[in-house]
Amino acid sequence: MSGRRAVSPALFGLVLSILLAPAGVANAAEIKVLCSNGIKAVVEELVPQFEHATKHKVAVQYGLAAVLKQQIESGEPFDVAILTPAVIDDVIKQGKIAANSRTMLARSGLAIAVRAGSQKTDVHSVEAFKRALLDSKSIIYAKEGASGVAFAALIQKMAIADALKSKTTLATTGEAVGESVARGDVQFGILPVSEILPIHGVEVLGAFPEEVQNYIVMVGGVSAASKQANAGADFLKFMTAPAALPVIKAKGMERVQ
Repeated sequence: MSGRRAVSPALFGLVLSILLAPAGVANAAEIKVLCSNGIKAVVEELVPQFEHATKHKVAVQYGLAAVLKQQIESGEPFDVAILTPAVIDDVIKQGKIAANSRTMLARSGLAIAVRAGSQKTDVHSVEAFKRALLDSKSIIYAKEGASGVAFAALIQKMAIADALKSKTTLATTGEAVGESVARGDVQFGILPVSEILPIHGVEVLGAFPEEVQNYIVMVGGVSAASKQANAGADFLKFMTAPAALPVIKAKGMERVQ
């Protein structure tokens, strides 16, 4: 006998699969993404596609941009952040995100959310929009959310903030806004279209008229301290690729021109 052991077909197949595996699989990384709720629906659909295409693994934490900023400033580790432009630019100045990684992703206009099946009100013109707010029974928006901050500034500019104050509820999150509207606790909820569409039992009454529209823009960036910077950059490239556009549109967002 020669003393050599025969290699089983199963073991041979395993070795061959390893030797022939694409280089990208061998270099697969795990990346952590801090993501604003404004683009949550898009990211939820694109992450599995990205993982399948690249073999990277992605863990996403969603929240208000302002809250995620506090986590970044406190030193929480992450690889990619998707936030509003002002927040991204601020953390870039602090050296938390690499300036050359700043990537414009998409935007969504503000809209009024109502309980599904409720009576429709015209909000297409500025005057009709103003009248609908004044005639509404109740309104809710997220105080610290980008949409809530924009809405508060708008009604102040339209000189109706005082008239709406007694029937306005300030929520802590966009999820709380949607839940209140879905239960019928509040008539109008203010959110980006991209955050209204996924909510069960809620529908878009109408987007804000173009003359008073405020778009919530989402911008991505890679952590300056990331050990997976290349994978993080790949993720942002994937989100800006032409193939991602149908998902972005279907979720109530659009590219920033």
